Amino acid sequence: MDPIKLFYPIKTLDGKLLLPAGSELNDESLRELLASNRPVKLKTYPLLDHGSVKIDLFDFLDNAPYNIIFADSDCLAEILDVMKSIRFGAPVLEVLDFFKHHDVSTYRHMLTIFALTILIARDLVPNYRKRVSEIAYGPTHDFGKICVPLDILKKDNPLTREELNYLKHHTISGYVLLSYYFRDPRSIAAMVARDHHERMNASGYPRGISQQDLMVEIVAVCDVYDALISARPYRPVSYDNRTALELLTSMAEKGEVGWRVVKSLIAHNRSSKPQLADTIASREKRGTPPADNLYGKLSDDELVR
Repeated sequence: MDPIKLFYPIKTLDGKLLLPAGSELNDESLRELLASNRPVKLKTYPLLDHGSVKIDLFDFLDNAPYNIIFADSDCLAEILDVMKSIRFGAPVLEVLDFFKHHDVSTYRHMLTIFALTILIARDLVPNYRKRVSEIAYGPTHDFGKICVPLDILKKDNPLTREELNYLKHHTISGYVLLSYYFRDPRSIAAMVARDHHERMNASGYPRGISQQDLMVEIVAVCDVYDALISARPYRPVSYDNRTALELLTSMAEKGEVGWRVVKSLIAHNRSSKPQLADTIASREKRGTPPADNLYGKLSDDELVR
């Protein structure tokens, strides 16, 4: 991995400093960090047995458009069976609890992305149960947001450029935290946390690489989709479902994400549940983004990606 300068600290949820601001993340510093974490068997627990997670997940999936996406009861039962078969690290459950009490939109987002990722992986990934279990020490793609101040995560007016950069820090911090907890910087869980904002045409962040891993791509598409259709503090209303799918279609047209993942999501949005090979993604754009959407704007009205 090419060296990365850290402009913000990386801390655990209980405040332990792993890497200070101003340090450099490279292979050597990461090895030293992992070596400092004494080997202790990490306790794991079933996610759906933790607190109110199962009830909350059902509530989230009962709302449009997820009630259509997960309308097939046999398919939903299979996804829940996958969830039940995987055990989750205690640090992940602690982070979920933290966001449930301090930023419920992030809590909801992490759970729905987990379910949606399993659904799309079921269509596209051979032996998907094994691959999902590899990324799922829990719904971990946004794990690094514990290193971003809550007032930035919940801000309802345009971010400053400094705040935007702090928000983007969640990708690297998630990678470091998951590498630290699970003592493996090559794990797909850590890679997903780091790379879910990268794009196939190298237009993303934090490293601007050409993202090619299918599981990372699935999480990336699900992440964008749920962020669009969900309530967010920086806009008065969410995107309607058609406009959200059209935006993802535009991303596929530009080579940012792959067509197969987008078509799978479109197929599950249709009540007829067509096979992937029979799904046609319309190139016509008739949707309208919500008015007064502050996403992509800085406080000085600069446009950002």
